[in-house]
Amino acid sequence: MTKQLPTTLMEAIRYFSDEQVCIDFVASLRWEDGPVCAECGSQRLSWLASRKVWKCLDCKKQFSVKKGTIFEDSPIKLDKWLCAIWLIANSKNGISSYELGRSIGITQKSAWFVLHRIRLAMQTGSFDKFDSEVEVDETFIGGKARNMHASERKKKITGTGGHNKTMVIGALERGDRDHGPSQVTATVQQDRGGDAVKGYVTEVVHPGASVYTDAYGGYSGLARDYDHRTVDHAEYYVDGQVHSNGIENFWALLKRGLHGTYISVEPFHLFRYIDERVFTFNQRESDDLGRFTTVVEMVSGRRLTWNGLTGNAERR
Repeated sequence: MTKQLPTTLMEAIRYFSDEQVCIDFVASLRWEDGPVCAECGSQRLSWLASRKVWKCLDCKKQFSVKKGTIFEDSPIKLDKWLCAIWLIANSKNGISSYELGRSIGITQKSAWFVLHRIRLAMQTGSFDKFDSEVEVDETFIGGKARNMHASERKKKITGTGGHNKTMVIGALERGDRDHGPSQVTATVQQDRGGDAVKGYVTEVVHPGASVYTDAYGGYSGLARDYDHRTVDHAEYYVDGQVHSNGIENFWALLKRGLHGTYISVEPFHLFRYIDERVFTFNQRESDDLGRFTTVVEMVSGRRLTWNGLTGNAERR
């Protein structure tokens, strides 16, 4: 009899305690019609039970279920990997590398690497442009002056607004009967100029859609392609349907994790944390098993090396 899939963390820990169960579970999500050779694409395979790998009968290469995934070249066993995915996929405010390391029995350094690999799997591979009512807004991520040492405060004249902070821009499509629950997308915005901001809107929103923003000057000119309406926060925050409260609520969720769980996030890695929060927000209507399964389905074809993570790869 097939074991019932877990629905809670406790059940997941028990369910994935058997290595073969982990292999079978990941393989079933990777290859709907059975395992495929990672080298030549053949399905003429032989299972080597003693080593828990497949051998291709055509090219003679051997490969495990980890090959070509975020798990590749990791000495950490799949039972710990899958528990880590369950924890981060179902955490409302994220989970720190210290907490994850203590929970699954690995070092903080390894846990930090594991979390970033999982965040890579959480990235949205393909994106359908928003086409109904869309809120667009920007926020700034960075240290607060009152939390800095006096010497650091002198080096970084950190004031209000975006001075010495990283700009993040995002769009939220409001939910309705046709589109389902509201969905969000967000990214680090290196160029704060008006052309770059409008370029982002063009990238994520279909022409003709209703776009609601604040009075930031970077959005001027959107009316040529969109039903663009603004609300001036210096005067009011809501004008009927015109407001950006939805995307601002997402910023609050993002910052709650960044300030409360992760404490200090380097700008170089910020986009990974944004991807994590975007995933959990967009999957909020799903249950724990659903979110977990969705991440495992996306582990294939994505690989992050230590050198790439720590600075030798091109920044996104």
